[in-house]
Amino acid sequence: MSDTLDDPGRSHRFRAPGRVNLMGDHTDYNEGFVLPIAIDRWCTVAAAPAPDTVRVRSLDLGGTVQVAADGSEEPSGVEPGWGRYVAGIVRALAERGRPPAGIDAVLSSTVPPGSGLSSSAALEVGCALALCDAAGWSVSPAELAAACQRGEQLATGVPSGIMDQLSSLSGRAGYALLIDCRSLGIEPVPMPADLAVLVVHSGVPRTLAGTAYAERRAACERIAAELGLRSLRDASLDQVVDRPLARHVVTENARVHETARALEQGDRAALGVLFAASQASLRDDFRVSTPELDALVEELVAAGALAARLTGAGFGGCVAALVEEERVTAVADTATAAYRSRAHREPQAFVCRAVDGAA
Repeated sequence: MSDTLDDPGRSHRFRAPGRVNLMGDHTDYNEGFVLPIAIDRWCTVAAAPAPDTVRVRSLDLGGTVQVAADGSEEPSGVEPGWGRYVAGIVRALAERGRPPAGIDAVLSSTVPPGSGLSSSAALEVGCALALCDAAGWSVSPAELAAACQRGEQLATGVPSGIMDQLSSLSGRAGYALLIDCRSLGIEPVPMPADLAVLVVHSGVPRTLAGTAYAERRAACERIAAELGLRSLRDASLDQVVDRPLARHVVTENARVHETARALEQGDRAALGVLFAASQASLRDDFRVSTPELDALVEELVAAGALAARLTGAGFGGCVAALVEEERVTAVADTATAAYRSRAHREPQAFVCRAVDGAA
């Protein structure tokens, strides 16, 4: 295949979006609730059939990965590092019965890596669609999301949740997705037309494999077991009031539903309160914020954002803010200038739209 994504004679093209989570962080692996939007930043994969090998070249990250189409190669040992996600998806789909059909593919992505906007999930979903197409094989969106989640876990060793992959597959233009991470049920929630989602990268990159993400998940599972519960989804506030990690999960699940109602009702004051409470809980109870993320949230609110909080797992990456559409440029310019001076980091701001899922 050529070194571009334009090869209409041989290839099929697949596009999978990243996501911004408006509310509900560190709740997905506790079988709780999340409220993401799929965003207009995508991983695009152009793939042509190949006999027995999956060969993928990245135009952005450089290098080519080549693995057996039957999933027999160990993902964690694949080089370059981004190719582990490809190998993980190949194996995860093989475990579910995908025939060993190969592809020759080129991928490119506009989802910023290390941002907390699910660049890895976009890559996984885009490659998974290409692999399923090449094999003439299909599964439900929920099953494909689970396969992509499994692929990421094989690639990184991190016990990540399913929100990112399900968001990428199930996005709906103009809507947030209220996702039940136990049943995988999805309820579309309309986004107010006059509110923009402003995302600002803190200038602090992160990868989950390099953070305490796995420790947090293990701690949550231990607390649930001590309480005799299947997961912290089932805990009451009274049960966890003196356990900060679990307290965050319980209160964050409640905030997801309250945020969905506030969006439907256009209650801007409530959105500000809910985002602020989530940021405080992520900072103080779950301890995944950073001084840079805290400062960026403060500067966005001071500049006129209606609501702001970190988005994703924390430890770096991005802050998401809700801003009146007509003020979004002024808020972004003011907040990033103040943050740059205060944190001595280089922020990157962009406006996101809620878009349809992968196709």
